[in-house]
Amino acid sequence: MTEEGAGARTSFQALGLSPETIETLARRAVTEPFQIQAMVIPDALEGRDVLAKSRTGSGKTLAFAAPIVERLTAGDPKPSALILVPTRELAVQVTGEFKDLATSRGLRVAEVYGGTSIKDQSQRAAKAHIIVATPGRLLDLVRRRAFSLDKLAILVLDEADRMLDMGFQPQVDEIVDLLPVDRQTMFFSATLDGQVGFLAGHYTRAPKLHEVHSKLQTVDEVAHRFVKVDTKNKVDRAIEQIGEADGLTLVFVRTKRGADRLGYRMRNKGVDAVVMHGDLTQVQREKALKRFDEGKVRVLIATDVAARGLDLDDISHVMNYDPPDDDKNYVHRVGRTARAGRSGVGVTLVMPDEEIDVGRMADRLGLRKEYEAGDLIVAPPRVVFSSHGRRSSLRPPRSRRL
Repeated sequence: MTEEGAGARTSFQALGLSPETIETLARRAVTEPFQIQAMVIPDALEGRDVLAKSRTGSGKTLAFAAPIVERLTAGDPKPSALILVPTRELAVQVTGEFKDLATSRGLRVAEVYGGTSIKDQSQRAAKAHIIVATPGRLLDLVRRRAFSLDKLAILVLDEADRMLDMGFQPQVDEIVDLLPVDRQTMFFSATLDGQVGFLAGHYTRAPKLHEVHSKLQTVDEVAHRFVKVDTKNKVDRAIEQIGEADGLTLVFVRTKRGADRLGYRMRNKGVDAVVMHGDLTQVQREKALKRFDEGKVRVLIATDVAARGLDLDDISHVMNYDPPDDDKNYVHRVGRTARAGRSGVGVTLVMPDEEIDVGRMADRLGLRKEYEAGDLIVAPPRVVFSSHGRRSSLRPPRSRRL
C-alpha cells in the first residue's frame, strides 16, 4: 500500500471523467473535485482496489459513484456493482447520489434495506446494475434467490468502521465469500486502525491507500461550543441555540424515550421539530427525514443509531442535547455538519454532573479553550495510587457517563 497526499488543484476532466458525467455533475453545481475525489477517482477508473481514509462529509460518495458509472455499461450483468452501507438512511442517500449519474449512462440503481416490501425490493434489485444495500436485507434477498452476486465486478464498503461498530462483520464476511475473487474492491472508512484495517487488508488486493488528513481529531471547519445548563433551563437553552442556526439543526439525544420527550417539549414551545429513532417504522423515519432534508422543519431530534449515515449538506448546527458516549462518538456527531467544505457549529449542553467528564473529553480532543469559554472547568487528570499508597502514574481518564 502507498499513501497519497493531496494533489494540485485539478478538474474532473483531468481526472478522466467523461463529458456526460461532467455535464451531469455541473447540473448539480458540482464543478471541482474535493480532495478525496481527486485522490481516488483515477485509481478507481483504472479498476484498482482502493483504501480511502476520509472523514464523513469529505465528498467520498462521489469518489466511488462517478468511477462506477464510468466503468459499467448498460449491457453488463445485473448486478455488476454493490455498495454496502450500515444504515437504511445512508442507503437512500447514496442511491440518490447515483441516480442521475447512472441514468445518463443507461444504468439502473436499486436500494435494498429492511423495513419495506421485500417483494418490491427484490424485483427492482434483480433489474439493477448497481445495488446499494444494508448487509442483512441483501443476504435475505440472495438467500431467496432474487438475484445472484456471482458476476459482480465492483464492491464498495462505505462507512466500514460503522458497519463493524454495529456488528455487521459476520454478514459482510458472508457476502464477500459469495463474490468473484477477480473483482475491484473499494473500502471507505473514517479510520483504518485495528480490526477495520485488518479487514481492509483481507478484502482487498494490492490496494492504493489514500488518506485525507485532518489537523484535529474533530472536524476542522466546525466551531465547537459548550453551554452550561441545568435541569430547569436545559430545553430553553437548547431552543436559544437552535434560534441562532442559519440552516438545519440535528439534535442528538441518548434514548428513544428522550427523543420523543424532547420533541414534545420543543413543539409545545413553538419549535417545529421531528423525531427519528429505531422504534419508528421505516415509512415514519423516511417521512421525518424528508421533511427535514427539504427544510419543511428545521430541527431533527435523533438517537445515535438512527442518525448514523446521515449525509445532508444543509445541516449548519449539530447539538449534543445529551453528551456523547465517548470521544469517537463526538467526532461522528459533529461530523454531520461542515459537510463538503462548508462551515458548521457543534453545540454540547453540559449539566453540572457532566462537567468533569465532558471537560476531559474536550481536553483530549484539543477543545480545552472552547470548553473553558463556556464558563466550564476542565478538571485535572485523575491521580492513580499504587497499592502501597504512593502516587504511581497518571492514566487517561475512564469516563463515568461519556
